Amino acid sequence: QKAYGDTFSDSPLIGGKVTFVNYNGGLGEVKTQVESGSIQWDIVDVLPDQARTGCDEGLFEELPRDVFAKAPDGTPMDKDLYQTSLPNDCVVPQIWWSYMAFYKKGTFSGAQPNTIGDFFNVSKFPGKRGIHTWANALIEMALMADGVPNSNVYKVMSTSAGIDRAFAKLDTIKDHVVFWSSGSKPLELVTSGEVSMALAYNGRVGAAILSEDAPFVPIWDGQVLEEEWLVMVKGTPNYDEALRFLVHASAPAQQAGQAKWINYGPMRRSGMAIIKANEPFFHNGKNIMPHMPNTDEHMKGGLYANPEWWADNGASIAERFKAWQGK
Repeated sequence: QKAYGDTFSDSPLIGGKVTFVNYNGGLGEVKTQVESGSIQWDIVDVLPDQARTGCDEGLFEELPRDVFAKAPDGTPMDKDLYQTSLPNDCVVPQIWWSYMAFYKKGTFSGAQPNTIGDFFNVSKFPGKRGIHTWANALIEMALMADGVPNSNVYKVMSTSAGIDRAFAKLDTIKDHVVFWSSGSKPLELVTSGEVSMALAYNGRVGAAILSEDAPFVPIWDGQVLEEEWLVMVKGTPNYDEALRFLVHASAPAQQAGQAKWINYGPMRRSGMAIIKANEPFFHNGKNIMPHMPNTDEHMKGGLYANPEWWADNGASIAERFKAWQGK
């Protein structure tokens, strides 16, 4: 809100009131609004699968691409993206965030964990492990922990033997797992000592370190990054105003500006360049780059999630993961 909404409202050129509303994700409510013709939301923040499905189903407006701000070097927005290619003309780039492992300083004596393999090694690094209650990122992490190079993970995941291998690796920590479903929970589990390591959203871990001086140590190796997009709801009566906001929110300055408040990575390379050039960039005067997920250094052992693979295979994996949880 501070990076996108307040700067939009305060602008004498494009200003307008922006109202932010929390929702629980998914497309159900958007579909209801579109089908009823009673549009309550103009713009929605969506995850990669929703970005693709919603556009395919006609729930989002297809947007003109030539209205969006170019990078300072003249690169069009759609060519100014980290890693990903544009899935369709409905989406506007926002952020990268990641699932990552972390622990609290002082938890382990001697050697310290620094790889995703260490997260799965309960002999070398004893204690419980906090993991989320859904399969996304866990399958990829299990394979990387088992020695699969990050560049080959989805190739391996495209075979039944590869999925078996991932679940076999998950079996090695099954007796040591504490499940979480709320984003704040892994931080509580690690802080209290109930678990010695946990998986969490990188923004939660980074915000605690940057804003509260929390004694957390992030493990960037094995992180799995996810896309997040902005879209316009089909049939909005506020099309022109919504488009102006999307142009504003996707501009390099605003892509960078959100990182003043949380360590999510801009999707646009030009946004990251602004951050690098203006460190210390975080709002309290601390350097933000050491906490950004999509830097070259942090991506050496990391992985960009493949939304198409999850769209094709997610339902069967979710069913198997649910059965695994119940064992």
